[in-house]
Amino acid sequence: MGLAEYKRKRDFKKTAEPTTSTKAGPRKPRTLRFVIQKHDARRLHYDFRLEMEGVLKSWAVPKGLPWAQAEKHLAVEVEDHPIEYAGFEGIIPEGQYGGGTVMVWDRGTYELTPAEDPVEAVRKGKFHVILHGEKAKGEWALIRIRPQDGKNQWLLMKTAGGVKPISKKRDDQSVKTGRTMKQIAAARDSEWQSNRVNEKDSFKARIAKAARNASLKKKDHEIVGRARRLPEAEKGSRSGHRTSPESRFADLSLADLPKTRPRFIDLMKPKLVEDAPTTGDWLYELKFDGIRALAIKNGRTVQLISRNEKKLNDRFPQVARAAADFEADECVVDGEVVAMDEAGRSSFQLLQRAELDGKDAPLAFYVFDLLQWNGRSLIALPLMVRKELLARLIPPSGDVIRFSGALGSDAKTLLPEIQRRGLEGLIGKQRDSVYEPGRRSGAWIKLKCVTEQEFVIGGFTPPAGARKHFGALLVGYFDRDKLRFAGKVGTGFDTKLLSSLHKKMRAEERSTCPFADLPSKQNGEWVQGITPGEMRKFTWVNPKHVCQIKFAEWTRDLKLRQPVFVGLREDKDPREVEREK
Repeated sequence: MGLAEYKRKRDFKKTAEPTTSTKAGPRKPRTLRFVIQKHDARRLHYDFRLEMEGVLKSWAVPKGLPWAQAEKHLAVEVEDHPIEYAGFEGIIPEGQYGGGTVMVWDRGTYELTPAEDPVEAVRKGKFHVILHGEKAKGEWALIRIRPQDGKNQWLLMKTAGGVKPISKKRDDQSVKTGRTMKQIAAARDSEWQSNRVNEKDSFKARIAKAARNASLKKKDHEIVGRARRLPEAEKGSRSGHRTSPESRFADLSLADLPKTRPRFIDLMKPKLVEDAPTTGDWLYELKFDGIRALAIKNGRTVQLISRNEKKLNDRFPQVARAAADFEADECVVDGEVVAMDEAGRSSFQLLQRAELDGKDAPLAFYVFDLLQWNGRSLIALPLMVRKELLARLIPPSGDVIRFSGALGSDAKTLLPEIQRRGLEGLIGKQRDSVYEPGRRSGAWIKLKCVTEQEFVIGGFTPPAGARKHFGALLVGYFDRDKLRFAGKVGTGFDTKLLSSLHKKMRAEERSTCPFADLPSKQNGEWVQGITPGEMRKFTWVNPKHVCQIKFAEWTRDLKLRQPVFVGLREDKDPREVEREK
C-alpha cells in the first residue's frame, strides 16, 4: 500500500492534486474516515475511498452505492490516494489523468464489523464496512472477485437491510459546498493551472513554508482581545514608514492557491459539545453574543453580509466603514458584530435594544478568520496560517475592528473564568483545520456557559392584565420538515418591544397551527395545558421569524424551563433552527 502508482500516473507540473500525505509512514487516527467523490472523467463514476495506513484505499464504482439489500455493484480497485485528496473538489485539467469534474459526494467515518485491522481485511479480500456519512448510513460489504483484463475487481454489496435511495436532487449535491456538478465545473475555483517546477514546490510544501515563515509556534502570537501589530509591522509604523501588505506577504509562497474573487462564502459552523475534547491540538477563543458576518472588501467598497446573505451595511455603517481600512486591495474576513456592555462583554440584547431605540451602541467587529486575500482563496490553508495572515491586515487605528485571538489551549482552565465573568462560552478550533464552507464538521466546537439558542416563532397568545399586544410567544424548532413545539415565552419584553414584535407577527398571520405536535397529550395531560379549546384563542403565524431565547434547561418532555426572550434574529434561516443537543 502506497502512493508510487498514484504519482506515476500524474504530471504534477500540470495539475495541483496533492502529491503526498502530510506525514510519511502509517497513521493510526482515532476515527477512520471515508469519502465518496463523484467524478465526471471519461465516464461518470463514483470513487469510494477508505482511510487506512496514512492513505486512501480507493475503488472506482461506475454505478455508485447499491441501496437495496443484496444488490451488488462492480467496484474496480485503483491506486491509493493521499489523505489530502479526501477534501478535493474542483477540476482536474483536461489531458491529465482523471481529467474532469470532481465533487465531494459524501464523507464521514467508518468502522469494520467485526472489528479488525482494515489492511488485513483488504488483504483477505472480503470485509463488511459500516458507513457513518451524511448520505450513506448503514452496512456494505466489499468482496474481491477474479481479476479481469489485469484489473483488480471487487463487488460492493448492500448488506444488513436495504435503505431508500437518495433523491436525484441530492445525488447531484456536494456535501462540502452544496453545489451541483455543473456549478463546480462552471466555477472552476479549484482548477489549479500552476507553473509547478517539481515536488519541492508542491502545495503541501508551500503550506509548510507558510507555517514556518509565520512563526506559528511563538506564544506571543497567541493574541487575546484587540489585535496588535506583528513585529515587522510595528517597526515600520514607529519609523513613520508603513510596510506595504505586498512586501509583508512576500515571504509567503501562495501562488499555488486557487484564484478567486471577493464573494460570499457559506460560513463554517461550530458543533455544540458538552465537554472539551481530551485529544487533538486545539485553541480556544471567546464565543461572542452578536451577529456573525462576512466583510467582503473590493477596493474601497465593502459589503457586510450576514450568514443568510442579508446586507448589513445600513444596520452597521460604522463597521462597514472601518472594514474598508483592512490592509488589502481585496479580502473576505469572517467575524462577528457585537455591542459591548459597561463590563466589556458582548450582548445581543444590547445590540438589538440600540437598534430598536435608534441609539448608537459601542460596536466592535471581532474578526477571527481570513478566507480570501488579493485574488487567492485561503480556505485550504491551516487555521493558524490564516489567522497569522489576518492579524497583518488589521487596520492600525480605530476601535471597531478587533482581532479575536486565542485565549489558550486548556478549556478546563478557561471555562471557570469565562463563567465567572458572565461570558457566553468558548469556541474551540483545531489548529491545522481547513475552512469548510457551510459545514459543521467538528473541527470547530462550541462550549456554552449559558443555556441559550434560537427558536422559530409560530404564534402568540392574547395579552392578559395590563399587558398590550400579546401575552407570550409560541416557539419551536425544526425536526427535518416538521416544526416541533418547544414552549411559551412570556418574559423579556417591554412595551416598545411588544409593539414592534406584534407588528412583525401580524404581517405573517395564518389560520392554521404551524406546529406538527399541537395539540397533543403526554401521560394523559395536554402539553403545557394547551387544549384544542385554548388553541382557538391563539394567533398563528408563518414560521419565518427567529428569536434567541435564554432558558434554565430542557424538561424531560423536551420543553423549555424558565425561558426568557433575548432578541429577534434576522440573520438566521428558520429552516436551520434545530434543537441543539
